[in-house]
Amino acid sequence: MASLKDLLAQRAALEQQIAETQERERSDAIAKVKTLMSEYGLSVADLTARSAKVAGKASKVAAKYRNQATGETWSGRGLQPKWLKAAIAGGAKLDDFVI
Repeated sequence: MASLKDLLAQRAALEQQIAETQERERSDAIAKVKTLMSEYGLSVADLTARSAKVAGKASKVAAKYRNQATGETWSGRGLQPKWLKAAIAGGAKLDDFVI
């Protein structure tokens, strides 16, 4: 059975190996990215501009239905709002609220 001192030494050696492996893999990844950027003529600005465009695509959807009494709107996506459910339950049609 290994002593505490031996186990601590093994842990220290493993932690060192982990750190070295992380650094090596990180360096390899950076080299791959640089190669791809060079191959496709990309700059860092290209990467950040593209990611900003993707992030900005989550825009608000235009309203398709409006409650004439209160001015509340619904885009037609997701669950129907309570005001619309109540109106439909009261005999109104969805087409009555189309903008």
